Amino acid sequence: MSLDFFLRLVGMMVFTLLGALLGIDLSDALNLPPEASGLTFSLMGALAGLIITPWITTYPARAARRAILKTPPEKLVSSLVGLVLGMAVAAMFAWPLSLLPDPFGQFLPTVIALATVYVSVTVFSLRAQDVFALFGGLLRASPGALRMLPGGATGEVLLDTSVIIDGRILDISQTGFIQGALLVPRFVLNELQHVADSPEMLRRNRGKRGLEVLSELQQRSRTPVRVIDDDVPGVDEVDEKLVLLAKQRNVPVMTNDFNLNRVAELQGVTVLNINELANAVKAIFLPGEVIDIHIVMEGRELDQGVGYLEDGTMIVVEDGKRYMDRTIPVLITRYIVTNAGRMYFAQPEGSLRR
Repeated sequence: MSLDFFLRLVGMMVFTLLGALLGIDLSDALNLPPEASGLTFSLMGALAGLIITPWITTYPARAARRAILKTPPEKLVSSLVGLVLGMAVAAMFAWPLSLLPDPFGQFLPTVIALATVYVSVTVFSLRAQDVFALFGGLLRASPGALRMLPGGATGEVLLDTSVIIDGRILDISQTGFIQGALLVPRFVLNELQHVADSPEMLRRNRGKRGLEVLSELQQRSRTPVRVIDDDVPGVDEVDEKLVLLAKQRNVPVMTNDFNLNRVAELQGVTVLNINELANAVKAIFLPGEVIDIHIVMEGRELDQGVGYLEDGTMIVVEDGKRYMDRTIPVLITRYIVTNAGRMYFAQPEGSLRR
């Protein structure tokens, strides 16, 4: 039995009883026997209970639940703090105000209490980020309290479409490095669905891949994965919505999109780029180290050969063209760092010794 149906039954019984009592009281005025008027009004009360009950129980509860889910956590915490402080201040003024002569002593404590609580909750909710920044130094002293801070300290991360399609977030989520929840806005999910329904085969496959990754992420991730209904009214572009939502919730965005990366950084939003993470954790070989590399293609310069490490790092081997399609030991001579990561230069170990 659903809660909605149960509440309808309870409301029907309550309104039936009230209708019967009302009908009995009005029997004299209606010139009807009490049994007849009571039965009539009880049936009317039962019908009214079935119709009215959801409007005074489940519908307001659902609306409140949606509002709470859409409200950033730091605003909720700040509002609760404001409520407590407002009630404390109201309690301090209640007794002195009650000593005033009537009628002021009767209604002023209530009016002051309502005004104080309203002002306190409003101020704390509107300046939630400033409040957390003000008390951030105290909260940082406790690792447990640090998780309550807005932004990256909450651990929540907004996922972009590109990072879901990429798929590496699935492996990262199982390592335990991400402590908070992974948030997928509804408009990102809708964009994945739109890509999956594209007439172009490549886009369609990418969209299906993203939906599969998201499904596996919800099942296998060590951290919670939530689809949130937060939206940014008046904005149609998904990337712009994502940046504005990240600013509202004060959380970072995880993406592989270079343009989104730059736009988010310009607007002060923290960006977690998986490509940069992958480049940062690649193995570093120092000049003088010897590694085995398989030469797969010619280089740009004369007699150069090119091979790749397992993580995709390029190795340019001088005088390596003659070793095409062979695995040889090479001596690292130098490396450079580019936007795509590191690129190594090497020489065949035997030729260098000669």
